[in-house]
Amino acid sequence: MPAPTTTAEPGSTAIRILLADDHALVRRGVRLILDQEPDLEVVAEAGDGAEAIDMARSHDIDLAVLDIAMPRMTGLQAARELAALKPDLRILMLTMHDNEQYFFRALKAGASGYVLKSVADRDLVAACRAAMRDEPFLYPGAVTALIRNYLDRARQGEETPDRILTPREEEVLKLVAEGHSSKEIADLLFISIKTVQRHRANLLQKLGLRDRLELTRYAIRVGLIEP
Repeated sequence: MPAPTTTAEPGSTAIRILLADDHALVRRGVRLILDQEPDLEVVAEAGDGAEAIDMARSHDIDLAVLDIAMPRMTGLQAARELAALKPDLRILMLTMHDNEQYFFRALKAGASGYVLKSVADRDLVAACRAAMRDEPFLYPGAVTALIRNYLDRARQGEETPDRILTPREEEVLKLVAEGHSSKEIADLLFISIKTVQRHRANLLQKLGLRDRLELTRYAIRVGLIEP
């Protein structure tokens, strides 16, 4: 039984979508799926990654739906550029590849969802809405891949996602999240203010975060400090 259609609330603004795929026929089909939903609207189309970036610069968009394999610039390359260009932009990868390597590269590039073209008519609308709620959308095979990857790394004694920081970086993160200034952290850890600032910049880059508030939220999530 098909899921009920979500209707847009009166006065609400539809999610503005950039759609990028090098096959016009695919774009047309995907656009039909999206545009029939009252809360979704395709406002720009692109035939490759470079054109997608140009469209993102000239259009007010909330969400980019990118094919992975495109000429000139792939969807993965475009995702990295778009994430830097518009940090608040949500990104979904739309692909024919049920491939773990592509999946993990997509997540690393900044995508919040990975949708297979073979089931786009079933999953894409839900993925768009999930992305705008800041929720990841993964097809069942991708979830299995994530769990298997985590377990394999744990068995081999490799660093798992909650241990991507060095012990010193964790110390700095904890103190930043507790509200200490760079000078206070330097005094507490017997290091220079410049070293503190370097650690903080590394933390933001490693974790893909933007500011102290997001660092604090991360520290709470991994149990370094209590909310």
